[in-house]
Amino acid sequence: MPLVLADALAPPEGVDKDYLWTLNFGPQHPATHTTLRLLLTLDGETIVKAVPDIGYLHSGFEKLGEHLDFNQYVTIVDRMNYISPVANEIAWHHAAEKLFGIEITPRCKYIRTIFAELMRIHDHLLCCGAAALDLGGFTAFLYAFNQREKIYDISEWASGQRFHPSYTRLGGLMKDVDDEWIAKVRAFVREFPKAWADVVRLLNKNRIFIERTKDIGVLSREDAIDLSCTGPIARASGVVRDLRKDEPYLAYKDFDFKVVCATAGDCLARYLVRMDEMLESIKIIHQAIENLPPGPVSVDMDSKVVLTNQMSVYRSIEGLIQHFELIMTNRKWQAPVDEVYGAVESPNGELGFYVVGDGTGVAYRARTRPPSFIHFAIFPYLMVGHQLSDVVAVLGSLNIIAAELDR
Repeated sequence: MPLVLADALAPPEGVDKDYLWTLNFGPQHPATHTTLRLLLTLDGETIVKAVPDIGYLHSGFEKLGEHLDFNQYVTIVDRMNYISPVANEIAWHHAAEKLFGIEITPRCKYIRTIFAELMRIHDHLLCCGAAALDLGGFTAFLYAFNQREKIYDISEWASGQRFHPSYTRLGGLMKDVDDEWIAKVRAFVREFPKAWADVVRLLNKNRIFIERTKDIGVLSREDAIDLSCTGPIARASGVVRDLRKDEPYLAYKDFDFKVVCATAGDCLARYLVRMDEMLESIKIIHQAIENLPPGPVSVDMDSKVVLTNQMSVYRSIEGLIQHFELIMTNRKWQAPVDEVYGAVESPNGELGFYVVGDGTGVAYRARTRPPSFIHFAIFPYLMVGHQLSDVVAVLGSLNIIAAELDR
């Protein structure tokens, strides 16, 4: 019998095992939204034990990072947190550029920042909308999804793909954005607050929603720190930490925004923090799009590790040679023999990559610190003593993305 299953089935100390029963919550369940499994030990409808089963997808994400080069791997990180894929891309290339010692251009920093905040809104919309859906609030879910479609349109216009854009490159971006893309972003910034207010009116004073989330799944500030929580989950418990402020990257130091926090640490607080964070993201996007610097989106090709743009490949022998050597021969990929850790403030918390370079074109080791992996592990601490019906409320507030649990 696997260790996790044996541990889950063992009765808790001090509880009469004759009155206990085991329930598999998942791997296919309407409130898990994907392949995700919990093993619950119940006394009636009261949870006395909860064991999360981690790694149900078996995708080998990290090992693929040791077989694909620093640009190819972006297609894989897209699929980790598939709700905010460009945020994953930014995190990966942030770490890779730290390894290579590459400083990206000002225009690239601003565009990546805009995408990072669009992904934050995109992720939070699904989290808040699905949390309402799981508790019976179908209308708010539809309002949230309507706005997510607009972000998909923005992503598609820039990259050609809606769901897995693979838009960033080592030292830059796939290509520059145009005036139509800028107009789409401006329209989204202008129209989003109205849709946000509609969701607020539907949920923030809804008696059923409040009673299903208030004082449910309480995580204290001390426990949030001890259990390594980050992002909205930690900030909802009073942990004032945000890498955009504490360890600024991209262009965040240029913008005025606040770190949204709460103190209650329950499901309702986590919902409210995410809702307010979306407005702060709109503020950042507005400042970035109105002050978008001119210039190239990728560093100069003299660095010998950056893919040349399409026109350089077509119109210059130097661009054609560099493209050939990077893609066909792998000759110029020479990562420093070094190890780095680079992290960003993803929608769900600290998303970091630990990368070891060995002088070749691929990482010798590529490991990730995904927030869902950490936050799924706190589930047993939050659920004991709650009712079975509270599982969906707590699970929705943690926003676990199963692809990040893969090991």
